[in-house]
Amino acid sequence: MPPPSDIVKVAIEWPGAFPKLMEIDQKKPLSAIIKEVCEGWSLGNHENFALQNADSTNFYITEKVGIYFLVISSQTAAQLHERIQSSSMDAKLEALKDLANSSRDVTFAQEFINLDGISLLTQMVESGTERFYWLLLLCFSFGDLLSFTLTAFVELMDHGIVSWDTFSVAFIKKIAGYVNKSAMDTAVLQRSLAILESMVLNSQDLYQKVAQEITIGQLIPHLQGTDQDIQTYTIAVINALFLKAPEDKRQEMAHILAQKQLRSIILSNVIRSPKPINDEMAHQLYVLQVLTFNLLEDRMMTKMDPQDQAQRDIIFELRRIAFDVECEPNNSGSIEKRKSMYTRDYKKLGFINHVNPAMDFTQIPPGMLALDNMLYFARHHQDAYIRIVLENSSREDKHECPFGRSSIELTKMLCETLKVGELPSENCHDFHPMFFTHDRSFEEFFCICIQLLNKTWKEMRATSEDFNKVMQVVREQIMRALTQKPNSLDQLKSRLQNLSYTEILKIRQSERMNQEDFQSRPILELREKIQPEIMELIKQQRLNRLCDGTCFRKISSRRRQDKFWYCRLSPNHKVLHYGDLEESPQGEVSHDLLQEKLPVADIKAVVTGKDCPHMKEKGALKQNKEVLELAFSVLYESDEYLNFIAPDKHEYCVWTDGLNALLGKEMTSDFTKSDMDTLLSMEMKLRLLDLENIQIPEAPPPIPKEPSNYDFVYDCN
Repeated sequence: MPPPSDIVKVAIEWPGAFPKLMEIDQKKPLSAIIKEVCEGWSLGNHENFALQNADSTNFYITEKVGIYFLVISSQTAAQLHERIQSSSMDAKLEALKDLANSSRDVTFAQEFINLDGISLLTQMVESGTERFYWLLLLCFSFGDLLSFTLTAFVELMDHGIVSWDTFSVAFIKKIAGYVNKSAMDTAVLQRSLAILESMVLNSQDLYQKVAQEITIGQLIPHLQGTDQDIQTYTIAVINALFLKAPEDKRQEMAHILAQKQLRSIILSNVIRSPKPINDEMAHQLYVLQVLTFNLLEDRMMTKMDPQDQAQRDIIFELRRIAFDVECEPNNSGSIEKRKSMYTRDYKKLGFINHVNPAMDFTQIPPGMLALDNMLYFARHHQDAYIRIVLENSSREDKHECPFGRSSIELTKMLCETLKVGELPSENCHDFHPMFFTHDRSFEEFFCICIQLLNKTWKEMRATSEDFNKVMQVVREQIMRALTQKPNSLDQLKSRLQNLSYTEILKIRQSERMNQEDFQSRPILELREKIQPEIMELIKQQRLNRLCDGTCFRKISSRRRQDKFWYCRLSPNHKVLHYGDLEESPQGEVSHDLLQEKLPVADIKAVVTGKDCPHMKEKGALKQNKEVLELAFSVLYESDEYLNFIAPDKHEYCVWTDGLNALLGKEMTSDFTKSDMDTLLSMEMKLRLLDLENIQIPEAPPPIPKEPSNYDFVYDCN
């Protein structure tokens, strides 16, 4: 007869004694279990002991965590607090190792912090002197000692229990000093960069103090190495300083970032490094790209003042370059004649308001940014600018491509495409290498696209009524070219050359053929008949994917994400198996490694987004739209739940669909709708293959009249 499900057999060890195989009743309180184990070895003061996992994580077991192979550990928070103050350097190093490992557990962290452990660690960092460090190097690696100290500090702060505003200038100077040293242990440098980033992001006051100690120039050498983790943390600190800097300081930083030296280092040592760029590095490069483009927001949201002579002079400059005219003196000719001449030229330049083109730049966005782009194009690509203006001014009125209006609408489109003025998305890593190849990348991007627009206008033989259609085609050309991730602006030009209007028509036609939707009544009836079969097929696919399992990241308020757990459905679709992992798995994880389980029959509901318990608890995450869109929870029993943050939208849809299917509910995700449309379209085309080029009638054929007799019927007798 099998043992009750609540009774678990575990191996328990105690130093210096033989291990014991014990049966533990999971219904009992944890304190009672620990007392029973201690009594087995005649150990008193059982309240000073705790149960730990026997794996390398050493997380303490709590009421809500399942029991695996365990050890009894006397290394409580109080004992570790005392051990790290030992006068023996060897003992101190071992204690700091244990502290760095144990601090990842929130239960231990709370106890250690209550003992003023954070202050002790910061004092250890602050009190160090250069002479003391060199003495330590003679006996053992100081890097290890400091590395474990900083690791423990980072792990403890990661739990969000202590405010970052409590740290002294002396501590900040020490951490900044480790970053500024030309030669520093890699682990120490990595932790120091992580601490500086968190300080800057979590406190405006600390930003001011860190900014006084660290400059971009001091961070650049760390990008020249080959360690991708150090490069990632370095760019993360640059991004944090950029994000929190006041406007005047941000412009100064942007000037430094635009310099060829820094861009060359990022291109050669990071983007074009032989080592593939991981997701975290890609995210930091994406953030840097977004923050750089956000410097354009002020110009984008600034209206032109028609009375501002300096701004009006820019329009005069555009006219002068295009038509090679000098500014006429005020007394040359009559006022009416000069007005007529200006109006004629402004019309040729393609402004909407021919009399006062300054009014064209009062719309925000794109505001003054559009005029900046036009002037850059006219000065730096003068031949192309003059050719476009003169080409269109010589055409019939209805066929001219208005340069002014096109530039304004194109600038607005590019701002939308590159999300100028928006904060970086937390989970996005969609950066474009070509924007790191030029110090005026946005303006150069505009120059390429305005020439594309003029070319597409001619290919479409467009008239003024077709302006919006041309802009739609140009948007599609640009988006398709960006999807291919060109490495340089020249490569972008080449990609756009291959995406002519004719090619876009072919692509559209091909996509339309693949998505053709028949609307006749017989076809609609056939679709309704096939739909249940397709839905059942999708359901089976979702359940099979749940059986394969997925690796999820644990929720963390810190940027570094290095904690994982895995969940999968049993082959009989009756149990969810899950458990923690040390690192992201390369393949499937067997059920034996996933000791936690949740019967599907116990699941009460599946909730998503803001309804999830972990979204209600995490105040910062509540404001993050991307995280909310990937969050879901499984509720079971009265107040128990299992929280998920999907790695991407695809996995989110797979799991929410699969869990709803297990509960007998409808699968409503966008992924299911897309799969239904695709599979249904394919099945319809296969079934209608023999009817190609045959017109399907809207109504069934009429029933013929009854025959005069039924003599033709076969006589069965």
